Amino acid sequence: MIRAILIDDEINAIKSLEWELNNFSNKVEIIGKYTSPEEAIIAINELQPDCVFLDIEMPNMDGFQLLSKLSFRKFDLIITTAYDNYAIKAFKENAIDYLLKPVDTDDLLEAIDRVLKNRAAQTIGQQLERVLGKTMPFQQSHTPKIQLSVSGKLIFVVPNDILYCKADGNYTTVFLRTEKKHLISKKIKDVTASFPESDFFRVHKSYYVNLNAIKEIVKNEGLYLILDNGQDIPVSRTKKDELINRLSN
Repeated sequence: MIRAILIDDEINAIKSLEWELNNFSNKVEIIGKYTSPEEAIIAINELQPDCVFLDIEMPNMDGFQLLSKLSFRKFDLIITTAYDNYAIKAFKENAIDYLLKPVDTDDLLEAIDRVLKNRAAQTIGQQLERVLGKTMPFQQSHTPKIQLSVSGKLIFVVPNDILYCKADGNYTTVFLRTEKKHLISKKIKDVTASFPESDFFRVHKSYYVNLNAIKEIVKNEGLYLILDNGQDIPVSRTKKDELINRLSN
């Protein structure tokens, strides 16, 4: 059963969506309905739902502003809106689906099915992490790899194959030398907790860099790095001196 919260400034839109969910799906439990974004923020943080149905255009605070104020983001996001011009931004927020009003029943059921599959994959991934975590001390002595939890599976990566990590709120993207990248639904501090400190350094609040991948240091209206793949990474003023010391030793 999916525990869901519905958010829309129009009460009739909430009632319509609630009716659709109650009449065409037995897999969703509605644990909250809110027309006030401020009340919705409190409810999401406290109730920690599995899924949030979110309208975008609301007075005082739009849906994206609401998302930026949340401390709890471990839910599947479904956008419900009358406008189609927010799709790109919605998927940058990792929305699992984008439903246009009036919501089509078949589209709604497909969105629910995506949530169920995503949550099942996450559960399997968490189980794998628990099982593998018990055996990792033995394995680590033979294979010093970093484990990344990506879309319900564990990926093992040699530390030097990681170029850098980029933070985006509660999400982190890990960029590899192979030009692959992995989006992980964890904060950067949690993703990089197992990285070897001798080889990695947080040069900016949004960037965690492999020191072995630095090709150039450029001073031009601030300090930034150029990595082996040509990517430029900013260095914050507060991290500049510490970085220079690390590279000098």
